[in-house]
Amino acid sequence: MAADKDNTANISLIVDFRPRLRKLIEIEFVLDHLNFLDNDNKDLIRTKARKESNLKAVDLLIDTIIRIRPLPKGWFREFVDALSAGGCKHAATYVEDSPPCPALEAENDNCVRLIELLSPSLLGMKTTDVCWDCFSKGILTMEDREIILAECQNRGNMGGARELLRRIVRFPPGWFSTFLKALQVTEHKDLYKELTGESPGDNLIGLGLLKPNTPTPPKAVIVLRDYQMDVARPALEGKNIIICLPTGSGKTRVAVYITKEHLDSRRKEGRPGKVVVLVNKVPLVEQHYSTEFWKFLKNKYKVERVSGDSQLKISFTDIVQKNDIVICTAQLLENYLERAHSGDDDGIKLSDLSLIVIDECHHTQKGGVYNHIMIRYLKQKHKNAKLKKEQKDTVAIPQILGLTASPGVGGAKKIDKAEEHILRICANLDAYKIMTGNLGENKKEPHKRIATAEERKEDPFGDVLKGVMNAIHIHAELNPTCDLGTQNYEQWVVQKEQNAAKEENQKVRVCAEHLRQYNEALYLGKTIRMWDAFSFLDKYFDEELKKKVAPEDEEAIIKTDTERFLFTLFKGNSKVKLQELAKLPQYENNSLAKLRTKILHEFTSREKARGIIFTKTRRSAIALAQWVQENSKFEEVGVKACHVIGGGGQSVVKPMTAAEQRDVLNKFQNAEINLLIATTVAEEGLDIAACNFVIRYELVTNEIAMIQARGRGRAEDSSYTLVAGEGSGVAERESVNEYREKMMSKAIDKVKKLDQEEYEKRIKEFQIQAIMEERVRTTKKKQKGMKKESPSKVKFSCRSCNKPVCSGEDVEIIENMHRVNVTPQFKELFIQRENTSLVKRLLDYETNGFIACKDCGQRWGSMMLYRGIECPCLHVKNFLVTYDEKRKNVNKWSELGIQLPAFDYAEHARSVAESSEDEESM
Repeated sequence: MAADKDNTANISLIVDFRPRLRKLIEIEFVLDHLNFLDNDNKDLIRTKARKESNLKAVDLLIDTIIRIRPLPKGWFREFVDALSAGGCKHAATYVEDSPPCPALEAENDNCVRLIELLSPSLLGMKTTDVCWDCFSKGILTMEDREIILAECQNRGNMGGARELLRRIVRFPPGWFSTFLKALQVTEHKDLYKELTGESPGDNLIGLGLLKPNTPTPPKAVIVLRDYQMDVARPALEGKNIIICLPTGSGKTRVAVYITKEHLDSRRKEGRPGKVVVLVNKVPLVEQHYSTEFWKFLKNKYKVERVSGDSQLKISFTDIVQKNDIVICTAQLLENYLERAHSGDDDGIKLSDLSLIVIDECHHTQKGGVYNHIMIRYLKQKHKNAKLKKEQKDTVAIPQILGLTASPGVGGAKKIDKAEEHILRICANLDAYKIMTGNLGENKKEPHKRIATAEERKEDPFGDVLKGVMNAIHIHAELNPTCDLGTQNYEQWVVQKEQNAAKEENQKVRVCAEHLRQYNEALYLGKTIRMWDAFSFLDKYFDEELKKKVAPEDEEAIIKTDTERFLFTLFKGNSKVKLQELAKLPQYENNSLAKLRTKILHEFTSREKARGIIFTKTRRSAIALAQWVQENSKFEEVGVKACHVIGGGGQSVVKPMTAAEQRDVLNKFQNAEINLLIATTVAEEGLDIAACNFVIRYELVTNEIAMIQARGRGRAEDSSYTLVAGEGSGVAERESVNEYREKMMSKAIDKVKKLDQEEYEKRIKEFQIQAIMEERVRTTKKKQKGMKKESPSKVKFSCRSCNKPVCSGEDVEIIENMHRVNVTPQFKELFIQRENTSLVKRLLDYETNGFIACKDCGQRWGSMMLYRGIECPCLHVKNFLVTYDEKRKNVNKWSELGIQLPAFDYAEHARSVAESSEDEESM
């Protein structure tokens, strides 16, 4: 009875405040946190929001809550928490019967009304700048920010401004004064005056936001140190150079200064200037924009940033035309250069640009996107030389500025090969010189040490895994040629799986796939907790078993004898033994103990410790972060850890989005997190100034990665530690990298000492060689394209059970990217499953589930909704491909030499409509 009374009172509150809640609730974010509503009701509410409006969707939500009987226990608390978690805290205060006092409520209503009245003027704001400042001040959530920025990209500045104004008014009273501060900081004096009727300083004093006589912040001024000015000089004279300075020594600041001087000089001469800053990772776009280029040049030049991560509807060409400086990912520029080359009006030419800044320019090598751009440059440069001889007009090409901390040696073992590697990079970037500086007292070199962990005396967990693997070897009649738990074994077992798939040997193929998982668990057991390795295996088997369970109304999926053997092998005694052993701390690996000691030392010996641990895989980064978070000793010394991993989709581990990466890095920058556990995504470029210790955990790659990782420690008295297991070879490879680093420095010195004439001669030779190699590659590509066979020559069968699936004739391509099969015959061969980790929504299509073989459960791809039509999208690596009667393992569609027809949307839409009409008439 008491519960019924509470429910009645709570519902009465919601009904009473309904007019307020309609304006303050944002359905999209709140629904994600409401677990007491079933999925059918949520879908209805989402559809209402999408097809009608957010207001109508809120009405439906409230009506649904009123209608539900009985209401589950705790529903009201969950509703309040959902409002807060969904960024609707002001709505939550009303539902909790704690609205603002009448006077404050009336004042807030006036502020909302003022925004509505003046919205035509406010739509002209620099939305992205205001958005970021409002987010940093807490009147926009991360979801709000991402939606506003997406609106700016898709519908332009005004569309983003409308979204921003709609969202800030949902916040509790106080948002208006914060918004005024944001307008002041982003230099919208006219808008500020229109909202307040006063100058910014006067009104902020009146509001109590600034004290009287507070000086206005000065404009950011670029001041270079002597060594920075020295390396910049040739670029200031218009020459192409590579600036090679240690991480943390201000390369980007030098680039900002050169950019400013470049644009200033062109403006004085009456010539147009256009600068593009290229980066190789999405997070670096925002970093270079907000902390360097926009910060120092916003008062004089239009600065914008964009990456391939953005879903653009506004043309990238327009962005370049409308701004003086654009920071973007290299692939985006390359795509638009290719458009122009193909004759598309919506493309960009090198002649449109006057300066290209290339960050982390050591990637300008064969196969890299930087090199594709520079090959275009070199071709035009050599064409210009020919045109000049013929006394014809040449085509303008931009100045090039390369930035790097470590060009590396390219695997060289001798100094002359290292020198050749440096010269090739100089040639690829058409550099007049490679510039290095004497940092003197400004040089920061972290203290380095290697912490070696003894081998485990006993490893019963690993012994059980090896016993299971040997049982599988016997069952499949396999004889491994290398040690279990190594990378060599991984390569061996992958080859066995591929060969077995081609030979239709399902017994060996399935066994090889399982061996690969056990090998991964062995590796994990050497680097992270045994429990993490066990959890990885347990989850794998749960997922595999789910594949063998058909959805309702479907026939049961068949298990083979080998699959039964493998499932029984793990789910029987092996699982119990592994689970028990994983709980025994005396058998944990010693590397983990060394890491624990090192972290505790850093956090107890420093006043404010802030560090990064680099590890090899995404899975180990996540597991190490959990290990730290669950350990009370770390909590006692103030450790606040989080992981950051890459955004690519190649790994089985769910990647991080660019927004998630930015959020973690911002928290690290603001000291909300003080221990970052990262894969190599954080090694290059990311500016984390206050980091004072770096640990590489069982990880060694090459000398460039070593220098980059070490350079993350930028604070005074930084330390760099390598934690390595005894006999792992990690410490030895680190020594090799140190030798290569010294060889790199000597090679750079040798290149710098070359006579300029000799240097230019060698550079020219490498450039001609690069152009010739590119011509050969282009010719081969054209010939391959001309030889493309009919799709009918290709047959696809299930990789697991070898069931024939379809012919290449049944496959069509959407947007030159997605290969789909929408034939009725194919629809009968698969089952569809939901996959919550695979939800991807883009402009015209979304994927929210996967398709699998009806007979064996093998995944075939994803179900994609393309402009209202369900399209089964095929992932070619999940099939065995027969091409000209020969079986092949194919990982990418580009490896198939066939020309697939484009998806005919109009034809299929008509077919779907006719099918729907037939069903309705029945």
